Amino acid sequence: MAVSVFNLFSIGIGPSSSHTVGPMRAARQFVLNLKKQNLLKHSKKIIVDLYGSLALTGKGHSTDLAILLGLEGATPEGILPNEVMPKVQHIREKQILNLLGVNAVAFVESEQLIFNYELQLPFHPNGMRFRTFNANDKEIANQIFYSVGGGFIVDHQSAIQDKEVIQDEHQVRFHFRTAEELLSLCRQQRMTIAELMIENEKAWRSEKEIREGLLHIWHVMQECVQRGCKQEGILPGGLNVKRRAPAIFRHLQKQERKHSSEREPAEVMDWISLWALAVNEENAAGGRVVTAPTNGAAGVIPSVMHYYMKFAPNPSDEGIITFMLTAGAIGILYKEGASISAAEMGCMGEVGVACSMAAAGLTAALGGTNEQIENAAEIGMEHNLGLTCDPIKGLVQVPCIERNTMGANKAINADRLARLHGDGEHLVSLDQVIATMRQTGHDMKSIYKETSQGGLAIHVNLPEC
Repeated sequence: MAVSVFNLFSIGIGPSSSHTVGPMRAARQFVLNLKKQNLLKHSKKIIVDLYGSLALTGKGHSTDLAILLGLEGATPEGILPNEVMPKVQHIREKQILNLLGVNAVAFVESEQLIFNYELQLPFHPNGMRFRTFNANDKEIANQIFYSVGGGFIVDHQSAIQDKEVIQDEHQVRFHFRTAEELLSLCRQQRMTIAELMIENEKAWRSEKEIREGLLHIWHVMQECVQRGCKQEGILPGGLNVKRRAPAIFRHLQKQERKHSSEREPAEVMDWISLWALAVNEENAAGGRVVTAPTNGAAGVIPSVMHYYMKFAPNPSDEGIITFMLTAGAIGILYKEGASISAAEMGCMGEVGVACSMAAAGLTAALGGTNEQIENAAEIGMEHNLGLTCDPIKGLVQVPCIERNTMGANKAINADRLARLHGDGEHLVSLDQVIATMRQTGHDMKSIYKETSQGGLAIHVNLPEC
C-alpha cells in the first residue's frame, strides 16, 4: 500500500479534515457501495451513528453538515463553500435526502443522525456507522468507517487488515516506512528526498502532471491566503472570534512603505503569523483550504512556503515543488509510524506534524542536505511533543488558529538550526521522535485529544448563549 503526496495535500473545505472532510468522504463512499451492490434503489431509510470524538465535537466541526452532503454525493474538493448551507438547509426544511443525488428518502435529522457521546468504536476515536433499511424496515446494509486524520478514511474491515480506503494498490519504486530507510535509499540512489519522491509519485501520474499538480495546490494555498487577508468579520460558532488577518495585512503594507531603518527586524514574524492566520481563519469559516496534512494545521505549511517566496534568496517554482515533495515524505513517515489524527495524538498529530513537514520542506528548498532535512523535521516535532488538542466549544478556532502561527515560526527556526548551524549530526533521530510521539499520544488522556472535555475547553468560562 502507498500514500501519495496528493493524499497529504488535498483540496477541501473547513473546518476539519478528520471531522468534516473524512466524514463527507465516508458518507459518499457508503452510498457508492450501496450503488455497487445494487442496494441504492431499495434503500428507503438511513440511520447514521457518530461515536467518540466525532460525537463529542462533531457539531463544532460541522460533521453533521458533512454527513448530509456526503450522502447526497458531494465531495470535499468538489463542493463550493457557499453551496454548503443552502444545500443543508434544503435537506432540513424538506426532511428529504437524495442519496447520491438520485434516490430520495425521508430523513428526520434528530432521529436519524445520532450523536453517541458516551460510546466509542474499537479501532479509532473518530467512528461512524451507516445503516440502511428497505420498504419493510429491514436492515439491508450496515457499514462502519473511521476518519483517521487528514481526510483519510478506513472502513472497519480494512482497519482489521490495516488498509486505508483512500490508498490503492499502486506499487511505488522506493518503499520506506522510517526515516532511516528513507535516508538509506537516498544514499544508495544518490538522490535527494525530493528526487526519490518524484520517482514514487510516478506510480500515479507523469512527471509533468506531478509538477503541474503540486503547483496547482500551491496556487490554491495562495488563493486561500489572499481571501483570508481580505475577509473581515466574526467567525461562526458563537465564540465571537474576530478575523485578525485583514488588519495585520494592512499594517504590514504600511510598514513596507517605511524606510528600512524605521522597521523592526522582528516584523518578519508578523508576516509569518499573518499567512497562517489568513488560512486558518478561512478554515474556521468553512472556506476552501488545502489539508496540509490536516485542516486544523492547514496554515503552517502555506505560511512557511510564503516565507520562502518572500524572504528567501532566489525563490522559484522548482523550490516550491522540492518543498512539497520533501514535506510529503516526512508526512508519510508520521502516517506510517504514528498518526496525523488529533483524536489519537492530540495537536502534536496536527500542528506538530505540519511543523515538522514544513521545517523539512524549507530546508530542502533552501539547499539543505538530506541529513539536515531529517534533523529539521526532528527539531520541528521534538518541541511539539505532548501538545494537546482542547478546542473551546469544539470549534477549530481557539487555540487552533494561533497555534498555527506558532507552528510556522517554529518550523523556520528548526530549519535555521539544522541547515545554518548544523551538519546533520544530532543526538535524537527523527525515527526516535516519531516513536516517542506515538507513545505520548497513547499515554495522553482522551480528554486532551479533540473531545473538548479537558484543558482550555473546560477551563475557559464562556457566557451561555
